[in-house]
Amino acid sequence: MTSPKNKPSLPEVHRSIKVPNSNGFWRKMLAYAGPGYLVSVGYIDPGNWATDIAGGAKFGYGLLTVILLSNLMAILLQSLCVRLGVATGRDLAQACRDYFSPRVSFCLWVLCEIAIAACDLAELLGSAIALQLLFGIPLVWGVCITALDVLVLLFLQHKGFRYTEALVIMLVATVGFCFMAEILFSHPDIKGILLGYLPKKEIVQNSEILYIAIGILGATVMPHNLYLHSSIVQTRAWQPNTEKRWEAIKFGTMDSTFALSLALFINSAILIVSAATFHFSGNHNVAEIQDAYKLLSPLLGVSAASAIFGIALLASGQSSTLTATLAGQIVMEGFLQFRFPSWLRRLITRLLAIIPALITIIIFGEHSTSRLIILSQVILSLQLPFAVIPLVMFTSNRRLMGEFVNPLWLKSLAWGVAMIIVGLNVWLLLQSILG
Repeated sequence: MTSPKNKPSLPEVHRSIKVPNSNGFWRKMLAYAGPGYLVSVGYIDPGNWATDIAGGAKFGYGLLTVILLSNLMAILLQSLCVRLGVATGRDLAQACRDYFSPRVSFCLWVLCEIAIAACDLAELLGSAIALQLLFGIPLVWGVCITALDVLVLLFLQHKGFRYTEALVIMLVATVGFCFMAEILFSHPDIKGILLGYLPKKEIVQNSEILYIAIGILGATVMPHNLYLHSSIVQTRAWQPNTEKRWEAIKFGTMDSTFALSLALFINSAILIVSAATFHFSGNHNVAEIQDAYKLLSPLLGVSAASAIFGIALLASGQSSTLTATLAGQIVMEGFLQFRFPSWLRRLITRLLAIIPALITIIIFGEHSTSRLIILSQVILSLQLPFAVIPLVMFTSNRRLMGEFVNPLWLKSLAWGVAMIIVGLNVWLLLQSILG
């Protein structure tokens, strides 16, 4: 273990992907495409599924507007990550270490590690639940099997970062195709869907609707994604001059915006299928992934519907654990400058999620997993302000960003989004504790 100064996180892939010097738009777009998809999996991970399923079953299409708003906020925040990484050459963790005192930086690191472990826990359980539903594998063994993706990530990163990106894009596409099929099976009301995206007063007037709405928002914006994106955007080898940096910011933002638009479709599709299948058939209390799996085929009359749902869940969980493990490495290297071997860093990250999952399943039984997933989302909500506020602070700081600093309109919008996210997540946390 060493502690070198001013070295990038993920040094084995830093600036490893060439960017063409030609003016061809599509060649450059293809060169920059990839990091956005690694980020997008955090917005479709199993932690989102429970809130989307519950929202659709209980309130029909009404909460689609919340999913849309959450995704627009995510697009804005991830664009700031691109701006920070390209303009400064630092990821968010490194910027926190350089800007804040050692004591504050250490506290932020501890909070972030807890959040990553909580996020990894939800994704690990999602994959294990999928293996149980599809193949009847007990959850304890499923948790252990899903840990093997650490070996897959090590193998792919040895081959090159493009292979990691390709695997994640394939898994995200699998989830997208599965839910496209589910939408066709469920025959949703197109007019109802379009009306669902329009804002409604009842969302803030009805406390029960508001609670699920905030749950959707809290499960959507992931703190570890902000650290991850600001680092992996630096895998592209742009030329270090002003023109090329602006170009990298433009194409990096386009990449993440397109990828998060796909995540918007998937999140919407989960809620739409839940609404069309459960809400309008009178099954308003479906809130757990296992219940949704068991009811899909009987209610839709399509024998493959439940299996397709399970495959999508497995792909979602596996893609999410890959990126959470990468984020763990970035956070430790960025905050502490400790450079463990990559296999050891990923093993530590995975054990932090496996141990509480196994203890809970063994002591409290398999029915306790849904409560464990909910707890992990509460922990994520608690940590979120400590990632969002520094990100907005740094990208609004002219001394740090130079000419790449947020313009006034973007600064105002970013602080507004930060305050909304912080306020709603604090409300959700208080309700979870009191309720």
